[in-house]
Amino acid sequence: MSSNVEKIKERLGIEEVISSYIKLDKAGKNLKGKCPFHNEKTPSFFVSPDRGSYFCFGCGSKGDVFSFVEQFEGLDFMGALKMLAERAGIQLEFDKVNNEHKTEKEKLLAIMEDATKFFEGGLKHSKEAQEYLKKRGITSETAKNFRIGYIPADWRLIYTYLKNKKYTDNDIEKAGLIKRPDEAGSVKKEYYDRFRGRVMFPISDSSGRVIAFSGRILVDDGKSAKYLNSPDTILFNKSTVLYGIDKAKQAIRIKDYSILVEGQMDLVLSHQAGIKNTVAVSGTALADSLISKDNVVNNLGIIKRLSNNIILAFDSDNAGRKAAMRSSAIALSLGMDVKIADLPEGKDPADLVLADAESWRNVLRNSKPVVEFQIDTVLKQQLDPRKLPQALWDNVLPFIAPLTGAMEKAHYIKLIKEKTGLSEESIREDLKKTEASLKGLVAEVQIAEKLRTASTRLDSITRKLFGLIHYLDKNTIPGVDVNSYKTNIKNISAERYDNLIKNIEPYKDQLLLEAEVTFGSKNINENNKDLIRDLDELLLNFEEDIVRQEFSEAMSELARSEREKDEMKGQELMKKCQVLSLRLSELSKRKQKI
Repeated sequence: MSSNVEKIKERLGIEEVISSYIKLDKAGKNLKGKCPFHNEKTPSFFVSPDRGSYFCFGCGSKGDVFSFVEQFEGLDFMGALKMLAERAGIQLEFDKVNNEHKTEKEKLLAIMEDATKFFEGGLKHSKEAQEYLKKRGITSETAKNFRIGYIPADWRLIYTYLKNKKYTDNDIEKAGLIKRPDEAGSVKKEYYDRFRGRVMFPISDSSGRVIAFSGRILVDDGKSAKYLNSPDTILFNKSTVLYGIDKAKQAIRIKDYSILVEGQMDLVLSHQAGIKNTVAVSGTALADSLISKDNVVNNLGIIKRLSNNIILAFDSDNAGRKAAMRSSAIALSLGMDVKIADLPEGKDPADLVLADAESWRNVLRNSKPVVEFQIDTVLKQQLDPRKLPQALWDNVLPFIAPLTGAMEKAHYIKLIKEKTGLSEESIREDLKKTEASLKGLVAEVQIAEKLRTASTRLDSITRKLFGLIHYLDKNTIPGVDVNSYKTNIKNISAERYDNLIKNIEPYKDQLLLEAEVTFGSKNINENNKDLIRDLDELLLNFEEDIVRQEFSEAMSELARSEREKDEMKGQELMKKCQVLSLRLSELSKRKQKI
């Protein structure tokens, strides 16, 4: 594994990889750019080609080419390894490891890959399913490219197939492919396939690994759901992935905007028509933050890093319009530039592509900024002039209030005035009231976002620190007392220590592998100063991030207590914040010495 990693680093310079994600400019021997992991106006993100590393002076993010891809793409180490190996043209061997030696996540990924192949084979043998796809306008080449499959309406086809592959019931169930009825008494009922009689659309992560499925029923029985999606699993969280992101991300980078549609057919046909910067919410759910509670980059977070510009092209029915507005509000709250595509009544993107691909392109070309779209929508209703201010209050002003640019707000105020005849003074007055009503909520969201960012960095530092501790448990290094470091970790975070150990335990093997890759190839001098310095720096970073997280939590509670006018609690939290602030200052001085 280490040799594969070294080969990748030899073939792919860190500046080559990172510059394919963000714009970098020369800064002496190094390169600099705006950090993709936090919002900043002045570049503080530096890349060192000589060291093969990057560092952000703004948020503290740092690492090598693997940790960058992990953080940017929202992948684990193995996902980043796979993606970079493919880019470097290197064939990895770790997939050939026996099941009993794989981590739980690797086993589930292997199950999903075998299931995908099984479904692909099912499509080849089903004329009915092939005819359905043909009728929907999907070519055989497109079906192959998206790995679309089919499973007949039987009870245990995929279960039997995977059992013959020597996978356990427990692992197949954890992958979300089988289930069984509730137990009756002490008798356990038999497992059966979750997906039956459905055209299968694999959902992949950013590196192209299949992590879930969305199945469209082929013959409607009047009882079953039209679409059935995988449940949340270790591999799949509905808010951290979008259907088609693995195939769309490069086009999104190049074109500098993404197109968000609702269904699989919308996406597949859009790509087939050559509009490949399209992703879909089908089988997933839009998250209202950049980072999840589990410290994983959410779906809109990944898109925002690729491009800040997005066009929402949802169905033209009432449900589609409401979904578009909810999605717009989320995207605007994340600071994205949002446009709405106005589809003809009763049509979805798949309908347009099937009839005439050029009409789909025209709809996208004529998309409008969300505020302008909402103004026009209100005016189409031809309301009583007395009801117009309230309609604007309900449907337009909430989309202007979150905007941070004064010029942008002034532009939309002028636009409302021109289109409605209302006075600029009354529009500004209503907008101020809307901003005031949203102010407390916006402040809490911003604090929560800072807390999630701190948690993400803490998670990365924790992985490296505990990975190195596991490495030192396995490899005795003269002059390094691993037990003293364990004691220091526990002293830093006594309340969190047991929970950290519990959460990290399932990933011990993977953390050890990462540590071997990171530290195993280092030249250890006679006093092991380099390794000790790495440990001390990791420990300080760990302590600093624990304190930062506690500080963010205290600030969030303080904001809440101020809104609730709880003065006693507010004073206690203010003192706590002051103590934590001093501790952060002391830690910063200690880090500078190292």
